[in-house]
Amino acid sequence: MIQLKHILSLSVTALLLAATSAVAGQLSVQVLDNQGQALPGAAVWLTGQGLAGDAEVLKRSYKMGQKNRAFEPHLLIVPKQAQVSFPNYDSILHHVYSFSPAKTFEFKLYRDQPQALTFAATGAVELGCNIHDWMLGYILVVDSTHFAVTDAQGKAQIPLPAGQLNNVELKVWHEGFVDLDKPQSERLSVVKAGEQLNVQLRQALGMFQDDFSDEFDDYE
Repeated sequence: MIQLKHILSLSVTALLLAATSAVAGQLSVQVLDNQGQALPGAAVWLTGQGLAGDAEVLKRSYKMGQKNRAFEPHLLIVPKQAQVSFPNYDSILHHVYSFSPAKTFEFKLYRDQPQALTFAATGAVELGCNIHDWMLGYILVVDSTHFAVTDAQGKAQIPLPAGQLNNVELKVWHEGFVDLDKPQSERLSVVKAGEQLNVQLRQALGMFQDDFSDEFDDYE
């Protein structure tokens, strides 16, 4: 088990450190790949019986847009039962689809008409466009309202309720995982706002969006 006032050695080389500069009401998370490099675009979230859900997070307006022939954002993390709209900000048609088990759907050629779905099952939903084959995006549906995505420095701030949390689980997901429906999990015995967690991935990452270039840059 992890005690947040001490540095412990884990099989995944996860370190919990006291962080005096952390913002109150948040858990700071630094995600490293298996080579020890900062990992942008990783989803992190907390689950546990003692972790109450935030109704306001469920009510947020979640959007997965199409802009400049790309999904924006590239990764959208939402709580289970959230509604997501798919606005098209381009002046061209898009044809959005997913064959993922968590949500299979298709929005045929559209530009102006509103499109929206409710995501009731947890898991990774991989998105594509039948017109622009290079377009790739993800909606990650989680059983939590306490989540974040790491920035360019591999850092994220997970909002926490007041007080101490006991026996919660930190989960980490990245599009480079071999199995997109198996996030990495770490059991935390104690979590308090203002702490910092450094966690290193167990597995090497496969190819993902940053590894590809758009060879059809001028294609409409």
